[in-house]
Amino acid sequence: MPMSLMQKLEILADAAKYDASCASSGGTKRDAKGGGIGSVTGAGICHAYTPDGRCVSLLKILLTNFCIYDCAYCVSRRSSNVRRARFSVDEVVRLTLDLYRRNCIEGLFLSSGIARSEDATMEDLVRVAKSLRREHGFRGYIHLKTIPGASDALIAEAGLYADRLSMNIELPSERALKDFAPEKSLAAIKRGMARTRANIEEAAEPARRAAKPNYAAAGQSTQMIVGADGASDAAIIGASADLYASYALKRVYYSAFSPNGHPSAALPHVATPLLREHRLYQSDWLLRVYGFALEEVEDAMQDGMLDLSMDPKLAWALKHRERFPVDVNRAPREMLMRVPGLGTRAVDKLVASRRSGRLRLADVARLTRGLGRARNFLTAADWTPKRLDDAHLESRLVKQPAQLALF
Repeated sequence: MPMSLMQKLEILADAAKYDASCASSGGTKRDAKGGGIGSVTGAGICHAYTPDGRCVSLLKILLTNFCIYDCAYCVSRRSSNVRRARFSVDEVVRLTLDLYRRNCIEGLFLSSGIARSEDATMEDLVRVAKSLRREHGFRGYIHLKTIPGASDALIAEAGLYADRLSMNIELPSERALKDFAPEKSLAAIKRGMARTRANIEEAAEPARRAAKPNYAAAGQSTQMIVGADGASDAAIIGASADLYASYALKRVYYSAFSPNGHPSAALPHVATPLLREHRLYQSDWLLRVYGFALEEVEDAMQDGMLDLSMDPKLAWALKHRERFPVDVNRAPREMLMRVPGLGTRAVDKLVASRRSGRLRLADVARLTRGLGRARNFLTAADWTPKRLDDAHLESRLVKQPAQLALF
């Protein structure tokens, strides 16, 4: 008996939940005032949080979970005993438009297993986006997964209709890829990412903008499985830094290894894989947003692993107490960015506010929610913290685990 659309949606939306790359920040702000359907707005069926804190709701599905590959970490792998389904191009288009009209979503995140070949899969993904844009005037956000090994022409065409493109690097090292996904080629993945970067940069040239306006305006991203191969946190962050430098990525997304597709088991050296994933994201932010050098992030680790009991910014500060306290009225922005408890917005507000006069601790409190932590690492006009060499400082700042009451 043929599957209904809702049965397909149940299977293919569940299969897509393991893909983490779904933030839409950086996309072009479009609306339907001049005709068409949809918009890309700041308001938030999958809730994705952008780096600047906005929440967006996306229809996040696979075109199909049939796949010719047998990657050990993937729930849709060839040998996996899961229910299979496949959307037609028209079904995805209709589903996207219907959910948008009902105000359920503001965009589409579309990936796929490789059911026949790389080019056939990539062609179907492009057809979905092309139909939405050209035939239906859809102006909402579209994120397309590009397929390693697909033709350069198809990858180039994808960026004409998608706000963001992404191709999964899969694992931190080539050796891990050979162990867990021997049918995939790291060279093909990197070649595809390099092609996408070249297309984006070419479209940004003044002479090309008319031919390729807003080509993949939100850039490209990638996803890395962590915890499958035993790579250290230092190796993972180092690999990410190389990817940012080589392919001008907007984001590297980390996905905790889930044996058989379920986030349950963990490697012996990582008791809580989802917490480790969180710490990796925090380290990634230190590199991308807070201006930390790779060596500084690695310095916050112990034997190449992040401390799961505290965020890496606090770990770095506790290791370098000689750099603190920082004077909020005189310190340069890059040093304020290293104060635990101060985010980028708080730092910018502090820098702007001190032009009008010397800041007191109460002024800092009005500009940040993280004063409880930050006050230990900064001075103000009326405030100097206790000695930073206090042996009990770490225990005061790090929340200790406690046994929950049974009744």
